[in-house]
Amino acid sequence: MNKKISHAEFKKELLRDSKIAADYEDLEEEYQLIRQMLRMRKEKGLTQEAVAEAMHTSTSAISRLESMHMSERPSPSFSTLKKYAHALKCRLNIELIPIERHR
Repeated sequence: MNKKISHAEFKKELLRDSKIAADYEDLEEEYQLIRQMLRMRKEKGLTQEAVAEAMHTSTSAISRLESMHMSERPSPSFSTLKKYAHALKCRLNIELIPIERHR
């Protein structure tokens, strides 16, 4: 019999492995950016088509940008991220935040 567990429980179990936890933390910055991009586009009521038109690119390029797997393909340039932000009538803000060591 298979025991059913929640996503949160599964994640907690996986993150007990230090290698998996380190890999997960490395990807968190990317996924945080993607979530913010998607949330802001939806808040603005824009479709991928509308963003593509404002950026003078294709809808498929926006789809790839919003589903980026930076470790699998080249990272988007600062210029591309800036164009995306401007298409949403937003300003791009990148900041460096000191990493706190957990003991």
